[in-house]
Formats: sequence, structure tokens, C-alpha cells
Amino acid sequence: MKRHLNGILVLDKPAGISANKALQRVKSLLRAAKAGHAGTLDPLATGVLPICLGEATKVSRFLLGADKAYRFTMRLGVTTTSADADGDELERRAVPELTERGVAEVLRGFAGPQTQIPPMHSAIKVNGTPLYKLARRGLEIEREPREITVYEIALLALRPQSDELEVEVSCSKGTYIRTLAADIGETLGCGAHVTQLRRVRAGDLAENDAVSMEQVTAAADDPDLLADLLLPLDRAMSQIPKVPLARGKVDLMRQGRSIDA
Repeated sequence: MKRHLNGILVLDKPAGISANKALQRVKSLLRAAKAGHAGTLDPLATGVLPICLGEATKVSRFLLGADKAYRFTMRLGVTTTSADADGDELERRAVPELTERGVAEVLRGFAGPQTQIPPMHSAIKVNGTPLYKLARRGLEIEREPREITVYEIALLALRPQSDELEVEVSCSKGTYIRTLAADIGETLGCGAHVTQLRRVRAGDLAENDAVSMEQVTAAADDPDLLADLLLPLDRAMSQIPKVPLARGKVDLMRQGRSIDA
């Protein structure tokens, strides 16, 4: 029988499955009557995937619109069709001699408000069809640039032996890390693609809130364990400014009436 569970489960999504596949697996394990995820992750990606159960689906939009943070590794000198390791190779170029200071300077140039053209391999729909389905047919169409903001971007490691960079970034919703990595690669003069990607934060939900699929499986038939995994709904709204209200105004709000605040 389906269970009416309410709360936010922060899944540490494993690599190799889509966000939707991870959602369906959790929903099946918990026999949840209603569930939805708050933020797509590519199959290659791991990390923080908020799954909203029951009443929490009503606040999922706050998580969808929240800022995110990622840690990713990019391979220099090789470009692919999807800008990550799951795509087909497009081109190989020589990687220039790089220094940590020089790379850090390039990364600083990507901080701040900017426009970004979404990749063809994305879930954005055009006339009802996801772009990735068109890309699989070998089609490429014009995409509208989007306004994004990179709040912080930092070099974690430069590995000349393997032509890799490890980077951490904090950004606004709608930022495509694959596109960011490809643009960084072009600025460095050699191209690049993402080989590892991990979301470390979504809004106020971070890695230390996340649980593995194995933990979800173990808690599926243990109410006490399951209760420990579910976070309250207000965690989805922690980034929203709070406005204290007098009891009378609270009553008006509960009736759906407008108030001055």
C-alpha cells in the first residue's frame, strides 16, 4: 500500500542514473504516494538531490529556485558533444603550460552576472520536446541565452600530468556546469569537458544532510530510521526572508486574505 509521507529526503544521488530514475527508485522503496525531485542532475553527476515527499512537493519550487554549489573535475584538451564524459569526442588540442596562478586568474573572469547559452544536451523543452532528444537525432537549434550569476569560483587542484582541473563553484539556479567548463576550456585555449560532477549544496541543503540509496533501503520498513532521514518542510524556505506577524494577521493569512506587512 502507498504511504502518505511528508518531508524532504536529501539523496546523495549515485552516478550512472538520471535524477528521475533516482526519484522513482526512492519512491518505490518508500512506497510513497507522492514525490518529486527539486533539481535535475545528469547521470554522470552525484550529490545533493532533494526529494520532496507528500506535502513537501508544495515547497519544491523554493529549492528549484535556490542557489547551488558544485565541485567538478574537467579534462583539458578534449571536447565532446555533451561537454561531459558521456558525450562523443569532437576534437583534441594541445594543452598549454599552465600555472595555478594563471588558471585562478582565468576562473576569476567567470565570476559575476553573465549570460549562458544552455547546451543542446539539456532537459529544456522547445515546442514540448526536450533539447537532448533533438541532440540525439543530430539536430542543433538556436537557444536563448540565460541570465546567471557565478557568486564564487575557485581552483581546488591543477593536475598537469592528467591535464585536469578540479574546481568549486557557487552559482544561481539555471547554471550549466558543463557549459561553464567548456567555456573555461576555450578561454584556456584548449577546450575541455567535465569528467566528474558533484552537487554539494542546494539552497540550505548540503552534503552533510544527504543519505545514500543504501540508507533509504534500510529505512524503508523501519519507521524510526525513516523519520531520521526526513527533514521538515521549512528547510526548503530557509533562504527566504522572514516577516514576523501578529496573531490577527496570521489568522487573515490562513483565510487567504491580503495583509500589510
